[in-house]
Amino acid sequence: MSAALDAAELLSRVRGLTGLSEWGDPTFEQRFGLAVDLLNGLGMGEPGLRRAAEVCEWLLTTRLEFFEDRNRFPLADEVIEAPMFVTGEPRSGTTLMHALMSVDPQNRALRFWEVMYPSPPPGATGSDDRRRARADADWREINAALPKWLHSHPYNDMLGDGLPEDERTWAFDFRVMTPTAWWRVPMPTVVGGLPTDAAAQYRIHRGMLAALQYRRPRKRWVLKGFHGFRLPEFFAAYPDATLLWLHRDPVQVAASRTMMMADIADGIVGEVDLKAAARLHLDLTRASIANTMTHPMVDDPRIMHVRYLDFVADPVQTVRAYYEFCGRELTGDAEAKMRTYLATNKGDRHGKFEYSTRVLTDIGEDLDALHEEFRPFRERFGVPVEKR
Repeated sequence: MSAALDAAELLSRVRGLTGLSEWGDPTFEQRFGLAVDLLNGLGMGEPGLRRAAEVCEWLLTTRLEFFEDRNRFPLADEVIEAPMFVTGEPRSGTTLMHALMSVDPQNRALRFWEVMYPSPPPGATGSDDRRRARADADWREINAALPKWLHSHPYNDMLGDGLPEDERTWAFDFRVMTPTAWWRVPMPTVVGGLPTDAAAQYRIHRGMLAALQYRRPRKRWVLKGFHGFRLPEFFAAYPDATLLWLHRDPVQVAASRTMMMADIADGIVGEVDLKAAARLHLDLTRASIANTMTHPMVDDPRIMHVRYLDFVADPVQTVRAYYEFCGRELTGDAEAKMRTYLATNKGDRHGKFEYSTRVLTDIGEDLDALHEEFRPFRERFGVPVEKR
């Protein structure tokens, strides 16, 4: 291949291979060009660019097939009724909360095998779907390449049946570059730099849900993502949705997410500049907390706010309270499955995740000053300073 990726060449190649041409968005080809420019500017060298081209072809093919399914199946007729979402800062218990709700037989959650290979709709193919095994193989490869990630995110041992964040549905939109799509490419995690359009992104998300429930038993969707920055578009897409928002001490959030993302990057690109990572993730935490404190929709009555420490003290009770908030009852069968999940899926089953607020003091931050900076947030949501 050439010394740089060529966006037009990649688009033409995938159109030729699939015989399809509908990207589902008139701005897509231009935006894909911006993503390619970003990739070309990372200095990966020819082997890295070859890998990037392979990922681009996979995602472009997925996109064309995804939108073609709208012509092949009556997916527009699918109704997404009263979905239940979980949100919060990274490292604030959202994945465990989501996992507990996912084991309720009356609920449906996104699965990695579905979002990695969404076409055709699983309900149109039957139960013996080879995509499950393909995604399992992908995840064995991810876990082998990023073994430290299992310490902070042991749920990755679920392989293709694992629970993706909502943002993963946008991988083929080239608005995010998540490690679960780009793990084979030697590049740092891309944070920002790509154009976003929350309304368009939720149209894709809703389309994904419609495709995945097509011809399958009707269940309540339970989902997880970082929706706090997109509340107007989120509720415009899902006006009957509810949102459980977990809140944790921001100092612990910044320290924990720094080490988690450093562990991911270490497996993809090698040794990480931990001080640069700490500055980045403290800045991201500050921006997110500022949004939470100022966004006019944070107090929307469809949102239930819960303290992280209350959740970890009694996870099942938090689920029960959220169900009541949504007008649902937690059945005895669902509660039993949740308690079994907690008993058989210990958080340190792949090794203890080690992190320390020292990553913040090492960049010159004073912890007392940080606690004071975040005091208005802690007072508003009743979040105490965590001592670890």
